[in-house]
Amino acid sequence: MLTLPRGVRIYLAREPVDMRKGIDGLSALVRQFGEDVFSGHLFVFISKRGDRLKILTWDTGGFVVFYKRLEKGTFKRPKIAAADATLRLDAAQLTLLLEGIDFSRLRRPKLWQPPETRNAS
Repeated sequence: MLTLPRGVRIYLAREPVDMRKGIDGLSALVRQFGEDVFSGHLFVFISKRGDRLKILTWDTGGFVVFYKRLEKGTFKRPKIAAADATLRLDAAQLTLLLEGIDFSRLRRPKLWQPPETRNAS
């Protein structure tokens, strides 16, 4: 599984993307989403055929593009509401996506949360 700092967000684009797009083309798409391309967040794009994926991020002094092509199968794009340009993922979901696993069919157990404490006044 990927280990990312808690402050790093991961956004998956709803629409398929032409994988010929480079850093400038992908950056323009990020700006269309209303996001800051220099934030250090990860922006994930899947091709129309679903067998290619690019991740764009800003690192100190420059952009980084991660590119993966599946030789067999496709990346399983989860459903994203028509009103949303992106879907926010966590690191575990990104790992499953990169492995070609359809994480939308998996069920997560409910995580324990500490009970709320009331301030005694």
